[in-house]
Amino acid sequence: MDALELMKSRHSVRTYNSMKISEEHVRQLQDLITECNQKGDLHIQLLLDDPTAFSGIIPKFGRFSNVHNYLALVGKSSPSLQEKAGYYGEMIVLKAQELKLGTCWVAGTYNKKKCRAAIESDEELVCVISIGHSDHSGVPHKTKSITDLCQTPGEMPDWFRLGMEAVQLAPTAMNQQKFSFSLFGNSVRAEAGKGFYTNIDLGIAKYHFELGAGKENFRWS
Repeated sequence: MDALELMKSRHSVRTYNSMKISEEHVRQLQDLITECNQKGDLHIQLLLDDPTAFSGIIPKFGRFSNVHNYLALVGKSSPSLQEKAGYYGEMIVLKAQELKLGTCWVAGTYNKKKCRAAIESDEELVCVISIGHSDHSGVPHKTKSITDLCQTPGEMPDWFRLGMEAVQLAPTAMNQQKFSFSLFGNSVRAEAGKGFYTNIDLGIAKYHFELGAGKENFRWS
């Protein structure tokens, strides 16, 4: 399954079953996490068999059930941390989709105090991602049109359109899609709007854009 098919098939999953993640799949996830931590100077961690982080939480919407595994997106405090967490977190999410594991980005509806992630004094926990086997594949989210998400002078190049089609598939907090992409020759500028978690969303969207457009076709402005 190629990257676009993974993006199309992946939807947020909030209900999980009791099947454990296999040792082989844990190994593949850990290998990718190590790679992401090295490239992004992050401290992402996979926590297994830990239901406490999702216990005692009664959200107004998006209730979770039977979450025993999650990714903790941790890194050194910096202005770019949230965007990096979104970018590399989505890389792991799509790998999980390839392994037929359900996932969901979680920013507020978990118990942060009970999260078992190791967090150094100069680090912070950005958010978590639930992960595991599920009997449900989730449902597609609503999306804005491409023209509402970007600005291009003149005719839109094919590679840019493919990038924006991938951006439409990017998960965002509250399905808000508060970001914009602008084209300047072969340079692309991506900016986050105002609101909660928009820089995380921007990182996710930028990773999707790279997969759709092809990194060889443009450079970030």
